[in-house]
Amino acid sequence: MFVFNLSSAFITFFAVVGPPKTLLAFTRLAATRSNRELRRLAAWSTLISALIGLVLGFGADEVTTLFHISDQSLRLAGGAIFFVYAVALVFGIHLGTDGDDDEHLTNPLADGIRELLLPYIASPLAITAVLVASLNRGDWGWKASVSGAYVAVVVFNYLCVAVLAPLMRRTHRTSLEVLSRLLGLLLAAVGVELFLEGLSGLGVNLPAGY
Repeated sequence: MFVFNLSSAFITFFAVVGPPKTLLAFTRLAATRSNRELRRLAAWSTLISALIGLVLGFGADEVTTLFHISDQSLRLAGGAIFFVYAVALVFGIHLGTDGDDDEHLTNPLADGIRELLLPYIASPLAITAVLVASLNRGDWGWKASVSGAYVAVVVFNYLCVAVLAPLMRRTHRTSLEVLSRLLGLLLAAVGVELFLEGLSGLGVNLPAGY
């Protein structure tokens, strides 16, 4: 049976909210911002994203109880979401991005945070991944490990932006796109396994090899 362990959780976090995805968003923002502004925006968005991950990582049981969601339902929904997103990623379609938006806020920091809200700060995929991983085991040590893995990924995102800020205006998107598509293949497999695990939890008979 598939086990959503710490390594698979980290890989999932890296795929849905890691540098291959977030650097694309920051590269777009770098065209209209200085290096200092970009680093400041990365710091604030990383802090908010980390806080959301910690709250959901430690409060997953309370969240699912509040909305009357079973672990099996969350795994089925999460597996389906991961698979759809991964297939789109493989074909170069980035779901959850606003694309070109002509509306901008007067405050550059608030405007940048608004643009990063769905692809990075409060990514539905990342939120689903944190909940699914946290609910895999009930002990606080596991929840701390999952939350720590998520925070490690978003901190790594900040370091990438801080170091690569001067290069982002000249960075070609092709290399990031290639890496995103490779991670999409891994994420699709995780999505399928999660979906099968949800079916197994509902009592569906699966082949012995699973």
